[in-house]
Amino acid sequence: MGIDSVNIDGTTDGQRPAHTGLLGAGIYIVEHLTGLDQLDAPGFELFAVPVKVRAMGSFPIRAFAVWRD
Repeated sequence: MGIDSVNIDGTTDGQRPAHTGLLGAGIYIVEHLTGLDQLDAPGFELFAVPVKVRAMGSFPIRAFAVWRD
């Protein structure tokens, strides 16, 4: 799941229902993305390459899309 906002859940009450549901279903969440408007048609593959870390709930990644013909 990729979004262009700060958090897929609200930030006022500390509850994280979207995080819990998506991660529990094996769906990763990528937040703070930019340029999503450029991916306006089928034919791309999205990569989210993390750094090698352990025991962290949030960390930076390099996200990029590759167009496939």
